[in-house]
Amino acid sequence: MKKWLFPMSVLLATSTALSGCYGGGGEESSTGSEGGDASSIKQEIVVNAMSEPPAIDPAIATDTTSGWVLDHIFEGLYTRDKDGNPVLGAAEDVQVSEDRKTYTFKLREDAKWSDGSAVTASDFEYAWERVLNPETGSPFAFYMYYIKGAEEYNKGKGTVEDVGITAVDETTFEVELNAPLGYFDSLLTLWTFYPVQQKAVEADKNWAAEADTYVSNGPFEMTGWQHDSNVVIEKNDDYYAKDEVKMEKVTFELVNEATTYYQMFKTDELDLVMTLPTDVIESEKENAEYKEVPYYGTYMYMFNVEKEPFTNAKVRRAFAMAVDRQSLTDNVTKAGETPAYAMVPGGAETPAGDFREVGGDYFEENAEEAKKLLAEGMAEEGWDVLPEVTLMYNTAENHKKIAEAVQEMITNNLGVNVKLANQEWGTYLDTTKQGNFQMARMGWIGIFLDPVVNLDYYLGDSPNNRTGWVNEEFDSIMAASKVEQDPDKRYEMLHQAEEILMTDMPFMPINFYKNTYLVSQDYENIAYYVNRYPYLKWAEKTK
Repeated sequence: MKKWLFPMSVLLATSTALSGCYGGGGEESSTGSEGGDASSIKQEIVVNAMSEPPAIDPAIATDTTSGWVLDHIFEGLYTRDKDGNPVLGAAEDVQVSEDRKTYTFKLREDAKWSDGSAVTASDFEYAWERVLNPETGSPFAFYMYYIKGAEEYNKGKGTVEDVGITAVDETTFEVELNAPLGYFDSLLTLWTFYPVQQKAVEADKNWAAEADTYVSNGPFEMTGWQHDSNVVIEKNDDYYAKDEVKMEKVTFELVNEATTYYQMFKTDELDLVMTLPTDVIESEKENAEYKEVPYYGTYMYMFNVEKEPFTNAKVRRAFAMAVDRQSLTDNVTKAGETPAYAMVPGGAETPAGDFREVGGDYFEENAEEAKKLLAEGMAEEGWDVLPEVTLMYNTAENHKKIAEAVQEMITNNLGVNVKLANQEWGTYLDTTKQGNFQMARMGWIGIFLDPVVNLDYYLGDSPNNRTGWVNEEFDSIMAASKVEQDPDKRYEMLHQAEEILMTDMPFMPINFYKNTYLVSQDYENIAYYVNRYPYLKWAEKTK
């Protein structure tokens, strides 16, 4: 039986969509409505990105805010169609060797940079080598470890000449993998694999910090960046498929306060907002402008296993068992999120069925058992009093309300007083990266629907794993799964890895995401992906 002792006064409001770190397609286009001929309508849209993008640089970005902009202003060898499926982008053709380890891409001859110059195979080679260069410090370099020699070079144990990426000529780019990889096309849609123009990067080390030094190759180009205010992108007339792009201008406003951006939508200052205040969700669900979209990711609190009291696994599990996730999703977030008792969300299909359904839950809420575990953990450490605990979150109304609810649940179910602290997103990322926290909010969105990208977060050498947790068995199983060609064996390995992770619990999952949006009905053909924010390449204003 689950026994709960906390009052419900704290269960107030806000949704849980991630304001930081990762389908359905749009409707078929119509060429007009009561507003008249779409060709006479000013094709502009204003959306809210909430927070300042920490790094609009393909090699450095790890968060979904930066990624939202990057996905519009760059294009990789593969891109996505309206349904989110990988399709060729800057490449017009690909040949795969018989052993499925060598990919030879032929670039489009009309692929151009926003300054009008040609995108070449050398640009891809330079960009990928830049990601792998240890001096770059790319947090997502490990996504390239599938490539021959990439891991060795990135870890300082090999040379760049040994990396299996080669610009054969101006339009031919060859990639050699360590082993066949069935999801390589999906992987290449991630911004880490976008090209960058060598001339622009080498001309100014801060090339990606301002609009006037920015060069890109996507359907849009950056034309303005007023820091902490907005980012402006406009249609790239040098894009090879510019005729598919209807929007002339997209403005990403950076308004973090939920009530403010909600009112801005209501007064037509914003055309698209996400992460609605929860006190309006119920009333807005009947609104034709309201949308709910599944989001393939996990909202969680990381434990720093190198800082007391979370050096003890029983203490970590006690905290996790003291939180009533169903009450959180029903009364705090209210957007239909799924309570999470594991790392990998639902949505990843395997030969045996949905990965989450097959794997099941790894723990349940139980206040009495949580108290016993806490007492045992304290006894093991010789603590008469639990070291003081501070829970950190990045500044946003939604995170604040969830943290307050979790704080009260832990206090009432464990008798532990938890302090709260918050920081702006960019500062927060630096703080957690440096390990200056005990317990901290984080979210992780899979770049494609496969458990490997969720579990990769907790690899011992992953720069994204900020918990200090390293488990050699976990790392070994994850590595083996990436070269295993039998799907049944591969997914069984991933289940084994998740079980190890959930036994040690260097984090506690809270819920699996669902995004809530309000979108003006003046717009059509916006693509809503399950692991990216809305894509506006085909968006069109019809009124």
